[in-house]
Amino acid sequence: MVAPDYCLELCNIFHTGQVESASCLQRLFGNVQTGLILKDVSLEVRAGEVLAILGSKGSGKRALLEVISRRSSGPTRGQILLDGAPLTLSLFQRSCSYVSPRNDLIPSLTVEQTLYYASHLTLGSQASQYIRTSRIRQVMADLALSQVAKRTVAQLTPSEHRRLIIGIQMIKDPLVMLLDEPTVGLDPLSTYLIVSMLSSHARRRGRAVILTMEKPRSDVFPFLDRAAYLCLGDLVYAGPTRLMLEYFRAIGFPCPELENPLMYYLCLSTVDRRSRERFIESNTQIITLVEKFKTGGGPYRKSSSGSHHNHLLHSHSRDSMATLPMPLPSMSQKMAAPIYSRPSSLHVGFVLYQRLFASTFNMSSFALGHFFMRLLALPLLFSILWCFYHKSQNYHWTFMTKSGLVFNCIFITYLLSILTTASTFTVFRTRYYQEAQEGLYSGPLFLISHMLYSLPLSLISLAGATYIIFPVTGLHEPDLMCLFGAILWGCYLFAEQQTIALLMVVKSSFVATVSSAYIMVICLIIGSGILRSYRGLSEWLLYLSYGTQVRYASPYLNRQIFGDGHLSILNPIGNCSTSESFNEKFVCHFQDGDSYLAERFSHESGIVSKSDFLDLEMNLIITYIFPLTLAVLNCLLYLIPLPAFVKAKFRE
Repeated sequence: MVAPDYCLELCNIFHTGQVESASCLQRLFGNVQTGLILKDVSLEVRAGEVLAILGSKGSGKRALLEVISRRSSGPTRGQILLDGAPLTLSLFQRSCSYVSPRNDLIPSLTVEQTLYYASHLTLGSQASQYIRTSRIRQVMADLALSQVAKRTVAQLTPSEHRRLIIGIQMIKDPLVMLLDEPTVGLDPLSTYLIVSMLSSHARRRGRAVILTMEKPRSDVFPFLDRAAYLCLGDLVYAGPTRLMLEYFRAIGFPCPELENPLMYYLCLSTVDRRSRERFIESNTQIITLVEKFKTGGGPYRKSSSGSHHNHLLHSHSRDSMATLPMPLPSMSQKMAAPIYSRPSSLHVGFVLYQRLFASTFNMSSFALGHFFMRLLALPLLFSILWCFYHKSQNYHWTFMTKSGLVFNCIFITYLLSILTTASTFTVFRTRYYQEAQEGLYSGPLFLISHMLYSLPLSLISLAGATYIIFPVTGLHEPDLMCLFGAILWGCYLFAEQQTIALLMVVKSSFVATVSSAYIMVICLIIGSGILRSYRGLSEWLLYLSYGTQVRYASPYLNRQIFGDGHLSILNPIGNCSTSESFNEKFVCHFQDGDSYLAERFSHESGIVSKSDFLDLEMNLIITYIFPLTLAVLNCLLYLIPLPAFVKAKFRE
């Protein structure tokens, strides 16, 4: 428990970070221009108050929030205390929250489902189902989302979407809520609505709210208890908004009549770059303001937001009655905040699994698209393939036809797996990066839950596709059909894991699809033995083929169709010994399936023989070793800390 009258205090914060944009190579090799972003920043906010951090672009607002939330990557000096104790990353993740300006929610989930899964990911075993349900209803009521509870995220307006993002963080009732530009891009009414809701939450629950704003409107002034003006990392003012006008008047900068005081003093603390003269004048003025606050601003920074209320009423009777906030609740009305423990990994994994299935089987356009890609697309393409091959006979262009069938089955399986993964995994990948930054779960847990979700769906899809296409091979044994489908399923799983590995560092699903497909095409050319026989490969390409999965999948399927006595009589009409036409010579080039396999899957140098390539058990086992190995590798990769600039592109 934390005392109901807690205070978040920043003492002499200095922070160094990137000051100029850098290229990808500069970031990769650490050659980034850095400088002092925050300079001796000291401020405080108490339970039940709303603090607005104001400043122009590049003033250090976001850097300050990242320092408080322990997300900053550069060196930081100073103290951050919550209720007198150092605010560590672990304590922040358990008791506070951070709302980014952009959050990629899952489009097919409803508002209620989104909050439901958020409660299960953030509230530990101490929270009963009653507490979770009560919190969800309370948050929806507080943020005016009750009437859209059954709408999907994709159907929300920008204002409703922003309120839902705030609601996800509000579920755990954080002691301190940081919001980075929560009203950016919204209309005036939505801006007013969100700030008033945050103020109401802070006062009623006795929680501290810190938000940044670049263009504050006058109508939000009554809801801001404290304000902090930043300019190039320096504080121009930090203290109660009730004392702000008094302070600036005392130092010789009174706010003109009928001006928005928030914007007026924001312009006053912004460097004017429109001309050299204005730059020098405004920069000199800001240096003066910073120095004046350092020497005389201490009492204002430490003052309570309720102090000097009567004095302000007397000094600013012209318009302060319309802009003063409501009185804060007494400390006895504020509630001590419990710090919930994190849910167990097993519970979080099960919740992620449930969320994945709910996102696919909701009746929405987004969910239907995922449902089609995961369950129907592959059987549909194999049905089209069946239309081209179902009339083929064992004596008419057999080797060309059925080897083409094997190639197309493998190619379509690989391609559909890549397209499905790139189109469905991306939204969950981006959501993972955002939630992992809050410490909700690890990368391996996310991947394992996604694999367990994907396995039954891909198995059902492959089973249906195999049932459609297998009769075209000329085989009818059920066990052979199962093995045929098993090989294709191994190919599907490998292409899925390969695409997931690329999507870990590539933001664009299109780039990941093209890259994965390019790798797949190269592997098919080198390792399939269909487009080019192993006999014609140079030795280094032959050895390279051992590193491709298709090197084991293709020989298995070819032997299943052509080997073991299958297709032993291929030319019941005509005489191969006297054939003179090109077509008959092609048909008679191979006397039986074994001669075809020997030509395609042995090397002229004698390094490998046909039997080395056509070992069924070995090929089946190694086909599954590839996706299993890559799945383990992906889990390990998600454990390795990636460079900040790689992870940032999925969040910003």
